[in-house]
Amino acid sequence: MKTESLSVADIVVFLTYFIIVAGYGFWIYRKKKSVKSDSKDYFLAEGSLTWWAIGASLIASNISAEQFIGMSGSGFQLGLAIATYEWMAAITLIIVAVFFIPVYLKNKIFTMPQFLSQRYNETVAMIMAVFWLLLYVIVNLTSILFLGAIAVSSISGINFTVCMVGMAVFAIIITLGGMKVIGYTDVIQVFFLILGGLATTYLALNLVADHYGQSGVVSGFNLLTSQAGDHFHMIFDKTNENYVELPGLTVLIGGMWIVNLNYWGCNQYITQRALGADLKTARGGILFAAFLKLLMPVIVVLPGIAAYLLYKQEVFSTEMLVNGNVQADRAYPVLLNLLPSGLKGLSFAALTAAVVASLAGKANSIATIFTLDVYKKVFNKDASEKSLVLTGKITVVVAMLLAVIISPFLGIEKGGFKFIQEYTGFVSPGIFAMFILGFFWKRTTSSAALFATIGGFILSIVLKFLPGWMDLSFLYSTGFAVPVNGVYEIPFLDRMGFVFAFAVIGMILISRLEYKNSPNPKGLEVDSSMFKPNAGFTVGAVLIIGVLVALYTVFW
Repeated sequence: MKTESLSVADIVVFLTYFIIVAGYGFWIYRKKKSVKSDSKDYFLAEGSLTWWAIGASLIASNISAEQFIGMSGSGFQLGLAIATYEWMAAITLIIVAVFFIPVYLKNKIFTMPQFLSQRYNETVAMIMAVFWLLLYVIVNLTSILFLGAIAVSSISGINFTVCMVGMAVFAIIITLGGMKVIGYTDVIQVFFLILGGLATTYLALNLVADHYGQSGVVSGFNLLTSQAGDHFHMIFDKTNENYVELPGLTVLIGGMWIVNLNYWGCNQYITQRALGADLKTARGGILFAAFLKLLMPVIVVLPGIAAYLLYKQEVFSTEMLVNGNVQADRAYPVLLNLLPSGLKGLSFAALTAAVVASLAGKANSIATIFTLDVYKKVFNKDASEKSLVLTGKITVVVAMLLAVIISPFLGIEKGGFKFIQEYTGFVSPGIFAMFILGFFWKRTTSSAALFATIGGFILSIVLKFLPGWMDLSFLYSTGFAVPVNGVYEIPFLDRMGFVFAFAVIGMILISRLEYKNSPNPKGLEVDSSMFKPNAGFTVGAVLIIGVLVALYTVFW
């Protein structure tokens, strides 16, 4: 086993990546400064991002240590089934491009709190603006930084604190240039992310083939499917010990839709990339991101499955152990430490690119919400464009500094992907209900919106900890049907589906009671012609759906 350190060749490759990204970002920044710009240009890169820059930025902002470390770990433990988050996201992106983005652009909506203010009222908007700021800074930004620093440190041997501060500074440098710099540098980030990720997958499949006396990635993949066949099922039944995490058909017709539609359609961090473009460009970028999503499981899940097989074959046994227990999230770092010099530097750059791009994207969203939805509305209603941009830059630095200070004290563990998904699910069903009815039902009221967010959160907590006398195990049995400490666990994806249904029904009842037969005058401008995609988008969407149908048919 190779040591956790970087060779001279690795350092050269990594520095090359750093110089290319920083240099290109600086060039874009200088070019941008030569023309007159305002706050919308800084926060949204209004009208200046191409479809390929939007698509690359969406993926760069989405993929982070959560996927590289957490999802690879889930691949080690659960197998290919965890890829449902990525593959279902591809279909979700098509839905967002067709039905969500036109509503935002038609109504000139640039931030999520602005949507809530325009559709409901300032109270709902301000409550959610503060909520999103707290969530993005205390949970998302800190977890990305902390988990990323752990991963980078474990691969490079560099001190954890140095890794954390270094990535924070790198992200600040990129973010201070505004969304245009982020968008175009993300193209390079995605290039390194995919190239380095594929290098790791290549190595992993070759290791499997070599262990069985064969060679080549095709042989390695065939051996994976035959020797670890239990890790190549997309749909679990109730006898599977991992059913609680991915409960059967729920990943196709249940709560997985709530996870993805809320994340990709109602999330400032993500939608911001497309809100500064025209509809055709935005849709093209989102479709490009959907194609890239098809590739992600090859990069982040297959290495985890390969690590599982190699661990079972005792190719490396002690490396996967932490305090005597198997730590699934060690799978990706262990594989990276097997890479030869140079390739390890490339994969190290890929991981760093994923973390830094996510940090920059999140910090830009924090700055956008605080500046446009809090600072301008509460502290300085007459703020100049220059003042707004300066406030945004200060917010970026303050948010990153808070993340560096706070993250070591939050007790964030490496148990990564499924933990983050579950606990985000406490709030996403109510928020998604508030957005989807706000889009398409004009009679939805602000009282109903508050009910969805607050009531949905409370019900999520109740369903998380069902008392023993409420035995619903006939519905949710994992094959053991034994409560833990007197509490029955409902699979969190199913729980999200129940909470969403509860929130929607409650919103409809409250809205009808408030408005009787008259529509809410704050309904958005929506007409059917907005939702008609062009021929090129339709062909691409059909192709993606066809690929997904084939994948689920083969690996059902």
